[in-house]
This record gives sequence, C-alpha cells and structure tokens, in this order.
Amino acid sequence: MKKHPAKLLTACVVGLALVAASCGSDDEPAADTAAPEPAATEPATADPAACETTDDVSMQLQWFTQAQFAGYYAAQDMGYYEDMCLNVTIVEGGFDITPQVQLANGDVDFATAWVSKSLATREAGANIVNIAQVFQRSGTLQVSFADSGITSPADFAGKKIGNWGFGNEFEIFAALGKEGLDPATDVELIGQQFDMVALLEGEIDAAEAMTYNEYAQVLEAENPDTGELYTPDDFNVISYEEVGVGMLQDAIWADGDRLANDPAYKDQATRFVAASLEGWTFCRDNIEACRDIVLAQGSTLGASHQLWQMNEVNKLIWPSPNGVGFIDQVAWDQTVETSLSTPNLEGSTVLTAPPTDGAFTNEIVEAAWALLGDMDLDLFGPDYAPTEVTLNAGGN
Repeated sequence: MKKHPAKLLTACVVGLALVAASCGSDDEPAADTAAPEPAATEPATADPAACETTDDVSMQLQWFTQAQFAGYYAAQDMGYYEDMCLNVTIVEGGFDITPQVQLANGDVDFATAWVSKSLATREAGANIVNIAQVFQRSGTLQVSFADSGITSPADFAGKKIGNWGFGNEFEIFAALGKEGLDPATDVELIGQQFDMVALLEGEIDAAEAMTYNEYAQVLEAENPDTGELYTPDDFNVISYEEVGVGMLQDAIWADGDRLANDPAYKDQATRFVAASLEGWTFCRDNIEACRDIVLAQGSTLGASHQLWQMNEVNKLIWPSPNGVGFIDQVAWDQTVETSLSTPNLEGSTVLTAPPTDGAFTNEIVEAAWALLGDMDLDLFGPDYAPTEVTLNAGGN
C-alpha cells in the first residue's frame, strides 16, 4: 500500500468517548417480546404543566460538546427540561473523565456512556443502571484507503490496525475473533489518537472511527494528489454493526441505590428521560436547528462537521422500532455475550461473569413515554430518512 501523507485541515478534531453498558433484570421482556406502546404506563407524579418546585439535577457527558449529545442540549435550549420542572446542568466530558464513575461516585445525578464499560464498572461494585438506550446501533468503523485491500476484518491479518484503547477497541477484538485471528499475534495493534492523522500520514493501515466524527475528518482533509477533499471512494469502510459484532453505545445511566430507595430521585429520572427523549425527537426533525444549538454551546467543531454529526447520530437512533430509549433484549444480549467472550491482548475480557439482575430497566423509559403521551410525538420514527450533508474543508 502506498503512503498517503495529507494536508490536514483541522487541528485535533476530537473523537468519541469512552464505553458504557447495559444489562437486564428478571422482569425484562424475552427477546421475541414486542415493546409496549408508549403511554401504556402510569405517568410520574410531577405535573410538567405546573411546577410548584424545580429540581436541580446534573448530567455527565462522555466527551466534549458536540452533536453526539445534541438531544440533551436541545432539551435544555428548547425548555423541555424546564417544562418537566427540572433545572439541568450538562457537564462536559473529556479525556480524563469516565462518566459512569462520576455517577457511581455521586458527583452527578445521571450520565451518558457506552454499554460494555459501564457493565465493567458495575461488575466492579458500582450500582449503576441503564434507564434509557438512546443509540440503538453501533457507530464504530474501521477506515482504510481504497488501495489497502482491507475490505473485511479477515483482511486485518498482518496489518497495522489503529485503535483508541480504553475499552473502545472491543469491537475490533470481537471482529478478529470472529475471523479466527489472534489480536496478540496475527495483527499489529497500534494506539491511535482520537483523530485520523495516523491513517492520513500512512502510519497505520486502518483507523478506528465513528460514523459521526472521525470518518468525517478524513472527508474534510485535502488529498495531496488532487488538491481536492477526499471522497468516500478513496476509502474502504468496515462497519462493526454490519459485520455482526456491534455493541450498544450511548445510554442514560442512573444511580441504582437511589432509584430503589428514593422516590423523588426516581421521579426526577423519569422526567429527565422524558425531556431528553423529546429533545432527541426534535433533533431528528430539525437537524440544522440542533447543529446551531450545539455550536452555541461552544463546540470547537465546525458547522458542516456538526451537521454531518447530527445526521449520522440520528441514523443510530432512528428508526426505533421498539420506541426511542427502549432497551432491546437482543441487542443487550449481543453486547453482554461479546463482553464475556472476546479476549483482549492479555486474554482477559470486559466482563468475567454475566451481569447481575437489575443492570437495566425499561420501567423509567415507559413512564417517560407516558409523560409525553399527550404531546403527539413520534417516538418510533418509522419514516425517518437521513439527509445529505456536504462537508467543507476542515469541517467549517
């Protein structure tokens, strides 16, 4: 494969976050059981139309401000949290912040995180519970140049495969295992920054990327051979969702002890999820408005990059056949099985035992649907169709 040095048009465009988790309890539906219709449960005790008091709650993000979290910013900006009698502080994430640990330590009331790492945190003793699975599909990719010959995980053999570590690489290990490849001997795993510099400079053969972030970075970079921006035809893209090893990602997590013992907190959780899901439905139908809301929050990413990100994030949520936020048993089972069965370089796995009962519940999201029941919201998005987004140089 020839080396592909490139002129980068953005400086350190940030990548994705850490990973998270989901698990089931004895009262979850079987895999072939359809989710209940929204508004089928009793509403929470608060009346969003008349707030006698407003509760202060906080939400920890898993990364820097970007459209990955647009639904929460929209809920804040559009007054949906206020309508639910909540004053929500959204806490920005970063390199050294693990959201589910912040939640477990009591530093925040709620957190958004991926699904396998939060289960590992729970296995280590933290009673955290997945109360709403916002992203229904994995957005993780492996991206290589078109002349690399890498079109499937089987082609990783003998190649330099970039990954972010911190648990974000687990889908890579799962894909290798599915092809009978040993990550310790059959590939050269290279630590990758949260950008695409190593790929564009020819230091690695394939780079880890998110559909909504790092993949856009290569399409915002200049091809030195043409002087134009790279196009999708210049790359091979492997989707871990499509090859059958995708794991559940962004979910809303709550404190399990407080859910069980504090009715006021449980009520806050229901209202918080309801307003957040309303925010995500707004962003499904108003991607430019949500792009602008995120930009106004001070994101360092450019306007076209954020619009791309909003469009791609919506693809991970919609359509939502069981209803937005519902935790699907089949997807949960796949995430858990992958966490239990795929060894890393040291031979260990994310989970050493099946998650204990109560690691996820659909009770909160069903109650949240009931709160939204009179608002004529489409919580399924069966007719959702993404738009076409044109990326500008540097994502501007």
